[in-house]
Amino acid sequence: MTSTGDRITKTPTEANETERWASLIGGGAMVLTGLSQRSLRGVLTALAGGGLIYQGITKHSTIQQAQEAIGMNKPIKVEKTVTINKPADELYRFWHNFEQLPTFMKHLQSVKVYDAKRSHWIASAPLGNNVEWDAEILEDRENEFISWASVEGADIDNSGFVRFKKAPGDRGTEVKVVLEYNIPGGGLSAALAKLFGEEPEQQIGDDLRRFKMLMEAGEIATTEGQPTGRR
Repeated sequence: MTSTGDRITKTPTEANETERWASLIGGGAMVLTGLSQRSLRGVLTALAGGGLIYQGITKHSTIQQAQEAIGMNKPIKVEKTVTINKPADELYRFWHNFEQLPTFMKHLQSVKVYDAKRSHWIASAPLGNNVEWDAEILEDRENEFISWASVEGADIDNSGFVRFKKAPGDRGTEVKVVLEYNIPGGGLSAALAKLFGEEPEQQIGDDLRRFKMLMEAGEIATTEGQPTGRR
């Protein structure tokens, strides 16, 4: 530590040490807060805090570098496209009836439509938890495009869109889904999810494959070899 007149400044080593202890203390607080919540958000907050503690123990880094290293505060974005041998209007109508989406979206438990704009969603989550949110349609172009976003108070902030576009060579319709999640722990949460077979990109890809089977064949073949018809 050096002194210039009445001003005291810290050396780079001392500044790093201060930030390291800030990581340790801040991470510990996140762990305690997360564990006390007994929810998925709490679990992910606790894990993010654990990551900060790890960074504080293993190396001298700024808090920002520690957050980046464990993927905190970074939204998770997923993009997937599938070509389905059906016209866009048929696919759009089925998808737009949101209460039918759990038919092929494995982790979606239920959707309740309130009105033309609002709906309530309940989904399964890693570690035996559920998450709930209200969503609002932002843009709706018949047979072409639907976009939405969660409203204030959602367990997990999310937004996305589905686009229905005629495939080249008259091969049906390209269905593109883009989703973005903003959850405590960010990339750390995604890494954790992979360990439990819940990785978002794989999940959406599987959902779209089931949607393709359902729309083209009228049923979804389960892993046990027993077909599941439309609900």
